[in-house]
Parts: sequence; structure tokens; C-alpha cells
Amino acid sequence: MKDKIETFTKTETRFLSNFYPFKNKEGAMYPHKLKILFNGNVYSCVENAYVASKTLDKDVQRKIVGMTPFASKEYGSQEDFPLRSDWDDVKLGFMKDFVEQKFLNHSELAKMLLSTKDMTLEEGNDWDDTFWGVDIETREGQNNLGKILMNVRSKLQEQTSSLTL
Repeated sequence: MKDKIETFTKTETRFLSNFYPFKNKEGAMYPHKLKILFNGNVYSCVENAYVASKTLDKDVQRKIVGMTPFASKEYGSQEDFPLRSDWDDVKLGFMKDFVEQKFLNHSELAKMLLSTKDMTLEEGNDWDDTFWGVDIETREGQNNLGKILMNVRSKLQEQTSSLTL
């Protein structure tokens, strides 16, 4: 078995992506239904909750509920998006919360994450996101999403081992 997952865009690793359970821009989905809670709204994937957390505008947050993750990411990247002033200070905390909700509250996904055992999880990408991931060519980047996923996996491993004691 490989000791590293290098991207979350392949069919077998897509469950690690913040866009999961969406397969593509056309709206095709994997079978798992997610509920990610933020500010009184229920989002169908981590990406939508994350984009909603970028603003304090409740109307904008509600608008994002019905979007695909592809549309919400684009919407949250627009110049006129009402970005909260403290965003750089709070974004890691929000992402940690949403990824924990995804895996700790959905047993099938928890099992899938546990199946990665002790593999290094890298969100390799070609869209220049070296904060959440790493550049697919150079393998350079902070890989914060991968680190959060590995921390959540450790929590799940601890819970599982304490149940078997």
C-alpha cells in the first residue's frame, strides 16, 4: 500500500475533498449525503459551509446553501463578495470544524478516512492553492487541509481503539 495520497481529485480519494459528495460541476453526486451545520444553515458539503463562513452576511450565507460547491467557490472568490475582516484569523478554525463534522458525524465517511491508516494525506492541486494543499508539480505548500484530515483521522483512531479496550 502506498504511504501517501497525493491528490483528492481521483475517484478513490474524492471523499477527502471539500467538494464531496459532488463528483462534477453538472451536479452528479456520490451516494453519501452530508449535513454540515453553520450559523443555523445546513450545507451539503464542506466547501459550501466554508464559503458561507467567509462572510457575516446572513442572506449571502443562506444563498450558498443551494449552490454546488463549484458555484459557491466561484461566488466566494468574486471581488464584491462581502468578506469578513478577520477572515485570515478564523479560516483555519472554520475548516477544522467543518471537516470534523464531515467525518465525525458520518460513519461511512469515518470508515473511509480510517481506511487510509497512517498514510500522509496531501491535497495536491494544479490551481495554485498552497495554503490548503501543495502544488502537484513541486509538492510545495502548507497542506493545511491534509493536516486537518490527518488530525481528524487520529481522533477517529483514538475513539476506535478506546472502544476495543
